[in-house]
Amino acid sequence: MINLLRYRIILSINQEGAYDTVRLTTKGRYAVTAMLDLAIHQDLGPIALADIAQRQGISLSYLEQLFAKLRRRALVTSVRGPGGGYNLARQAAEIYIAEVIAAVDENVDTTRCGGTQNCQNDGPCLTHDLWQDLSDRIYDYLNRISLQQLVDRQHGHNGSRAPAACTAIDVKLGVRRLPANA
Repeated sequence: MINLLRYRIILSINQEGAYDTVRLTTKGRYAVTAMLDLAIHQDLGPIALADIAQRQGISLSYLEQLFAKLRRRALVTSVRGPGGGYNLARQAAEIYIAEVIAAVDENVDTTRCGGTQNCQNDGPCLTHDLWQDLSDRIYDYLNRISLQQLVDRQHGHNGSRAPAACTAIDVKLGVRRLPANA
């Protein structure tokens, strides 16, 4: 199973002393994983969702929902009938991760207010611009990574064969409050 995008970013400690987190949800992670699987196996012709579901451990019905959205956004094309399935609508080098995430109605937003600038007393909080800048940088980063780059990384890790199961990665960036007298 490929599980490349299981990142958790711990941004701050909330008022109760617990970490506030921003996560790419399962929908976004599964969409990217399924699209990467499709890109890796594209030389085999149309790929059945059942094959992706089996290789990646993702529910077939969930993949059907995701691929309906990916098809509407012209990221994949479908082929009906025996031997049917899905193909990438463009070359893997022309499909960027941010585009895949946006296609399934996902967004990467690190602000507490969802970008509406009403974080505190109907206005932006003191750190709104910081978190908005981080959101912009994450988007820019994901918008520079193509499916082909991820395919190439997989082939670099596994030779020229399709990837085997790998473990998920949690990336944690802790921001701790300093004591008032520091």
